[in-house]
Amino acid sequence: MTTEPTTDALARLTALLEAELQATNEAIVARMDSPVALIPQLAAHIVAAGGKRMRPLLTLAAAKLCGYTGGRQVNLAACVEFIHTATLLHDDVVDESLLRRGFASANAVFGNKASVLVGDFLFSRAFELMVEDGSLEVLRILSSASATIAEGEVLQLTTQNDISTTPETYFEVIRGKTAALFAAASEVGGVIAGASSQDCAALRDFGMDLGMAFQLVDDALDYAANQAQLGKTVGDDFREGKLTYPVILALQDADADERGFWQRTLEASEQTEEDLATALKLIEKHDCTARTIARADAFIDSAVNRLAAFPESEVRAALAGVARYTTARSH
Repeated sequence: MTTEPTTDALARLTALLEAELQATNEAIVARMDSPVALIPQLAAHIVAAGGKRMRPLLTLAAAKLCGYTGGRQVNLAACVEFIHTATLLHDDVVDESLLRRGFASANAVFGNKASVLVGDFLFSRAFELMVEDGSLEVLRILSSASATIAEGEVLQLTTQNDISTTPETYFEVIRGKTAALFAAASEVGGVIAGASSQDCAALRDFGMDLGMAFQLVDDALDYAANQAQLGKTVGDDFREGKLTYPVILALQDADADERGFWQRTLEASEQTEEDLATALKLIEKHDCTARTIARADAFIDSAVNRLAAFPESEVRAALAGVARYTTARSH
């Protein structure tokens, strides 16, 4: 299958779904409205910060891939974006993040209390959209994903500052906090199209593999990218004591002195200004960034193979290209 590992792939998919994506954006703006002025103001801040609308695009693309010609995918794509945005608002409060996609985070501008409450509002809007759709299967998939996301975030919280965290636990974290929504967003597109259970499972697995790769790349970039490329402060994961895959790999290969460094900086949270530079050197010494990207590439290969269940089409080719773009953005 020929793919395009560049931003052109994302532009191509967006162009194929232009009308549906425009309708989705209009639905998002309409559903953000509230007589309580702070709600649309804060919600608009994070929506205006950009993002590629990757998750709603998956819902729109999956529906089109399965030959759907109705209009239900628009509100469900908006629903998926609201779930995602709500989790971002809550995550930035938990992580005390000051940047989101290169802009000041909502909590940095409006405060933690407002961010948490508007996140709750967006979750509520998402559930309204699910109920309006009227499908119990859609409701089951998206509500289950919402619970799984929360479980993933809580599991990540329990692994924070714990250098004994295993790769298996890390993958369980990212499967919950990131990949579950990619999987659900893809699967519901097939469900509303009346696709077979096998095709819906292929879409779900495609989204899961894509989401796993997406988070692996994000975690690799935190130790490799510049701030402008990353859209958040480089080294945030290190400062927050998160045990992401690059660090877990570095710990597996660490000598006694290196392990002592990770124990002091991550487990004991005793960090100096020079420690991030040391962490970056250790990550580079053990080739952890490249090994993380290689693991992401394996997930992408699996994701692209899932698409073989569907007939060749422009949408299938564009989806495969977007999958390849996920890891290409790290190079």
